[in-house]
Amino acid sequence: MIDVYYWPTPNGHKITIALEEMGLDYTIKPVNIGAGEQFAPEFLAFSPNNRMPAIIDHDTGGDPQTVFESGAILLYLAEKTGQLMPASGPGRVAVMEWLMWQMGGFGPMLGQAHHFNFYAPEKIQYGMDRYSTEARRLYGVLDRRLAETPWVAGDDYTIADLAIFPWSRTYERQGVDINDFPHVQAWREKMMARPAVEKGMKVGAELRQDLSKLSKEEYQKLFGTKD
Repeated sequence: MIDVYYWPTPNGHKITIALEEMGLDYTIKPVNIGAGEQFAPEFLAFSPNNRMPAIIDHDTGGDPQTVFESGAILLYLAEKTGQLMPASGPGRVAVMEWLMWQMGGFGPMLGQAHHFNFYAPEKIQYGMDRYSTEARRLYGVLDRRLAETPWVAGDDYTIADLAIFPWSRTYERQGVDINDFPHVQAWREKMMARPAVEKGMKVGAELRQDLSKLSKEEYQKLFGTKD
């Protein structure tokens, strides 16, 4: 059994989709990021960056294995199961490249676009323009890639696809018109047609909050505006 310390965010959805695709048993351990539960000492003991998701894998044949950072978790699960990533060769390199692209750019930049366009307490036009422009550039990179290959890393569906997909869910709030990126749009439709993707995206739906209605204290905890 794998314990998943989770909240229904794009990074959280990556892990639930992967677990559903791989057919692994897991238990959800909610980490309410609006209430500041990510700062609890018992959580920081194995997720020192005070971010979710993180996992504890009890099915190791030995001591439980903890893993934090969503990209590291995906790699761990792929290697554990031998699924959704080639064991070697150019295909494995491509998966690593696109996973790092998501971790280093597509996630962080889209997150900033989402924040400045939707959650920032005051509208800062420079921030809105800066991150929405970068979001559109990144969608363009993805669109050109998907014009060449059926899946992000090549001919096969991999952890690269399920890492990227949840971040595309709220493209409107990122200042993106998805009609400008037809190959991304077609890929998203393929992703949403997968039963494991649909199921993984629904995990924890009952936990979802309207973040625009957070109290000042909750806002500060969630967005790190106060130590």
